[in-house]
Amino acid sequence: MRADLETRGVRMAAAAMLDFCGETLEITSPDDDAQALLDVLDSHFQPADMLVSRDAITVPRLFVSDMDSTMIGQECIDELADFAGLKDRIAAITERAMQGELDFADALRERVGLLADLPESAIGECLADRIRPADGARTLVSTLKSLGCRTVLVTGGFHHFADPVGEQLGFDLVVGNRLQVSGGKLSGGLDGAIVDSAVKRATLLDESAELGENVVTLATGDGANDIPMIEAATYGIAYRAKPKARAAANGRVDRGDLTSVLKLLGIPRKDWVA
Repeated sequence: MRADLETRGVRMAAAAMLDFCGETLEITSPDDDAQALLDVLDSHFQPADMLVSRDAITVPRLFVSDMDSTMIGQECIDELADFAGLKDRIAAITERAMQGELDFADALRERVGLLADLPESAIGECLADRIRPADGARTLVSTLKSLGCRTVLVTGGFHHFADPVGEQLGFDLVVGNRLQVSGGKLSGGLDGAIVDSAVKRATLLDESAELGENVVTLATGDGANDIPMIEAATYGIAYRAKPKARAAANGRVDRGDLTSVLKLLGIPRKDWVA
């Protein structure tokens, strides 16, 4: 690996396993080429979890995360669509949107429109039967909060799902879209402005500004809609992500669960909060 790094103009100053877990390799270099380092690590360790930073890695003051396929293991709208017998059709649109092949807002409106006349009660059933936190999600949020980090769940999904998930996982704030309901049924529309990639990025920047100057921030997500937020964060980690989101991130979790983020931040296991 050293030879490959040097071929790309990246000298290795040191490499050592972190004592606190014995499974995280820390590499330091006097050179500033994050992409070259990520590329070489990819070629030698795949799948793997990694984070590249120009400065010493510290505990963030702010954590902003996507929900679907990140903090939970499902796409809520796809699971809800199953109650309307439309899962395959809606899931195909979701996948294309997350790959960055469709405009997010247009794709969202199309999918929500297809759910018109679905009983609102289906949301509660879906939450109870289908929606589960991703492995390590509770530990990640609880540990960061215990270390003084503000936590925000921001989703292109819906408050009907995000509010219970945010409460369950312990997030301080939830930002999401609102499904329009009339007469106990979904109307096929949305109330208010759409939470898209621009809103996700703005949420991270606004929340960071509230905390002061030069705040270290962390963002996690998996789809194209998360890219601006990931790029704006000090540590932007793509969690089991689509290729475009992964390429935009300076951190990647391809192998482990969400507790891998704690390992990459150098937080000892003794400080983890289950």
